[in-house]
Amino acid sequence: MPLVPGLRSPYLKVGRLVFFGRMLDKIRLHAAGRLPPADYAANLGKGFDGRTCGFLRVNYDELKTRTLAGGTDEEILAWCHAKGGPRADDECEVWNQFMTKCGWRDGVAETLARRIKQSALEAAPIMTMFDYLDFDEGRDPVSSRAWEQ
Repeated sequence: MPLVPGLRSPYLKVGRLVFFGRMLDKIRLHAAGRLPPADYAANLGKGFDGRTCGFLRVNYDELKTRTLAGGTDEEILAWCHAKGGPRADDECEVWNQFMTKCGWRDGVAETLARRIKQSALEAAPIMTMFDYLDFDEGRDPVSSRAWEQ
């Protein structure tokens, strides 16, 4: 996948949650016509987007509408908590650990291996889907220790 200006690393948090900001970026970039359709558009609202909406107990299409109405990431996350109910710190910690480790010795590992090969990234120290997304988009999460940020 190409580097998409304005699309942040999945490791970066909004509030207490990883990936949420990236999902908002994809919504905004798609609406602006700046999200490559072949690599991203087919999966909007699915995959990690769908899992994140499920965790927050919000409908993706409603989140999309709310995001495009404007506001900061934090305001949109607050809307999610108001709509779907707040999440405890422990729930967010478990969620973050789950998301950041997807692809490491789990049911996503086969997909991860296929994507690494398709992207010719076999030499990169990729262990998870988040690592893959970052390396594939030109970031190095291992050198920056992205999971600690």
